[in-house]
Amino acid sequence: MPIPSFAEESKLQGEGYQLIAGIDEVGRGALAGPVVAAAVILPYPIDSPWLYQVKDSKELSPQKRQLLSHHIHQEALAVGIGVSSHEVIDTKGIIRATRQAMKLAVERLEPQPQSLLIDYIPLPEVKLPQQAVPGGDSRCLSIACASIIAKVARDQLMVELDRAYPGYGLAQHKGYGTEEHFSCLKMLGPSPIHRQSFRLIKGNEA
Repeated sequence: MPIPSFAEESKLQGEGYQLIAGIDEVGRGALAGPVVAAAVILPYPIDSPWLYQVKDSKELSPQKRQLLSHHIHQEALAVGIGVSSHEVIDTKGIIRATRQAMKLAVERLEPQPQSLLIDYIPLPEVKLPQQAVPGGDSRCLSIACASIIAKVARDQLMVELDRAYPGYGLAQHKGYGTEEHFSCLKMLGPSPIHRQSFRLIKGNEA
């Protein structure tokens, strides 16, 4: 598994861009709750010890993600978070909702970036130079940091939603399609925050 590096950012620095935002999202494949995107501008050069622990958020424990999220918030030049609710997902579809969350994350950066590095989904709504980096959350440091920020933010939202809608185990599986989640859906039917447009939800109504 590759270790995220500053190679992509360095290329853009060589082209004259100083403020480069990495963008990633979490929650696209979940059955409940929002999709959350984050954008992170790291200072350059940066050589903090915690950088060597950064990986794709899916490869990190919750405790490690929390610790790294703290460091990123402390040392990044800017961090932006965007959220698209389950209502937006049901109304606009998951891809448009994801782009909306990504756009919001970029708009909340201060200072604003000059260029974007994006893991997967292009963002034509933002009129900035942007580059797709396949597998970016495991290859590109800024994108990996964004994946950590987005994951920690969304996990916290799902813990709060678990308190509002108990019985589904949202704090444990975070809205993803686990066996426990499907069992709860069969017993209780969908909650108000389940994505009604998703076929798996329609097939699990009580």
